[in-house]
Parts: sequence; structure tokens; C-alpha cells
Amino acid sequence: MSSSQRPSKLFRNLNAKVASIPMILTALVVFVGGTAWTVLYSFTNSKLLPRLHFVGLDQYHRLWSTSRWLVSIENLLIYGAISLVFSLVIGFLLAALLDQKIRFEDTFRTIFLYPFALSFIVTGLVWQWLLNPDFGIQRVVRDLGWTSFSFDPLYNSSIVIYGISIAALWQGTGLIMCLMLAGLRGIDEDIWKAARVDGIPMWKTYLFIVIPMMRPVFITTLVIIAAGIVKVYDLVVAQTSGGPGIASEVPAKYVYDYMFFAQNLGQGFAASTMMLLSVVIVIVPWAYLEFGGRKRG
Repeated sequence: MSSSQRPSKLFRNLNAKVASIPMILTALVVFVGGTAWTVLYSFTNSKLLPRLHFVGLDQYHRLWSTSRWLVSIENLLIYGAISLVFSLVIGFLLAALLDQKIRFEDTFRTIFLYPFALSFIVTGLVWQWLLNPDFGIQRVVRDLGWTSFSFDPLYNSSIVIYGISIAALWQGTGLIMCLMLAGLRGIDEDIWKAARVDGIPMWKTYLFIVIPMMRPVFITTLVIIAAGIVKVYDLVVAQTSGGPGIASEVPAKYVYDYMFFAQNLGQGFAASTMMLLSVVIVIVPWAYLEFGGRKRG
């Protein structure tokens, strides 16, 4: 077909473009529209029902002067740091071990991945029982003879967020392991052979050769972990309901409580807008690394 007979770019793959219209409209109306609506009403004093009575930055000023919100941000930072570091380290170590072609690899992979099949509610209830001092880990160890042993993080306001993090690591590390294992299996076998021939220690091969080659896998994993950190809610509700007191509050629970229990939509919208901002802070660097750096190269 001559160039004069070819359809313009607008009409190429017309069937695919028509089929994608519902998805595009859904994204625009539900996601973009809903986001814009939330941000707009965060500048109002909406209570039980939304109303366009603007109060400027009053909701944000009140938000950042509330001790409950500050505690939730502190908890999110602690929870996020633990999840990022330990999920990546443990997940990569487990993947490296499974990559050694060990016996019963399929069985171990299933065991490690199984917790991810459970919902956060189930995970939270399981670990609430395990960390209960009356009949959990503490009780079992004391029955074995160590009567002074104490392990009740969910009932200690200073370390409760660490108890929640334990449950989160148990539930999510298996997925990180599988992602890392897929990345390791994508490394050319000739690279491993060349490293062994050159006498390079195994740890140096991983640190200076394998891990840099797995950069896309690490970036994708970081985005997945970061998204899970920002929206953590049901795990906290299942284990502590934000207690003791407000010691284990997180931003998502703050938003939910103010929008549906306190009947203060303006405050809930302001908090959810700050959560949106944190997501943007994660996505923008990722998009730059994935697309901006690629274009430069």
C-alpha cells in the first residue's frame, strides 16, 4: 500500500482504540475525577456532606497540629523503613538460596509464598493471637521454663508498630522473594561461569554484578512495597484497632475514621490528599528512572 493510501495515525489500530474507550473513561472519571474532587473539597469545611464552603488551608493546618496525625506519620515512617529494608534483604536472601537449585525448591517456594495468599485481616488476626501474652509466643516460652520471658509488642505502646511490622513482613516477603527469584533466573548462566573462572567470590558476584543487572526488578519491587506501605490499614485494624490508645495509628485509618465516624469530610479529604502527595513522591522518581533515564541513554 502506498503512503498516500495509508490511514493517518489517528485511525490506525482503530478497533483497539475503540475497545480502550471504556477503560480510558473509567480512568478519567473514577480516578482522575475522584482525585480532583477530593483535593478540591479538602479546602472546604465539609462535615457530614460535602459542600463548597472554602476555608483555605485551615484543614491542613488543623491536620498537622493534631497529635493523632503526627503519630500516624511517625508510625508510617517506622513501618515503611522496616518494610523496605527487611523485605528487600530477606526476600533477596531467600531468592538467592532458592536459586542454588536446592532440593524441594518448589515446596519451599510454596511455603514462603503461601502467607501472601492470605488477606491482611487474616494475617492480622493470626499474629494478634501469636503475640498475645496470655496464650501466644510469650505463654509458650514461659511454659518451657523461661518464666521471665516477655514478648508482648502489641500491648506496649512504645513498640506496637514493630509488632505490626512483623506480621507485614511475614505476609509480604514471599512475594518479594518470587520477584527477586525471577530476576535471578533471568541472569545469563555465562556470567556465573565467568565469575567462577575469574575466582570472584560469590558475595562480590552478587553485589557488583548481579544486583546492578537486576535494577529494573529492584525498582518494580520498591514501587510495590511503597504502595503497600502508604495504604496499610486492615493489618492495623485487625491487630490493634490503632491502640493502645493512638500508638499504632496510621494515615489510612485516620482518613477512614474522620470520613465515616467523625463525620468530618474536610479533614478526611485533607489527610487523603497528603497521602496522595506521598504516592506522587514515590511515583515521580520511579517514572524518571524508568523513562527519563532511558530516553537519555
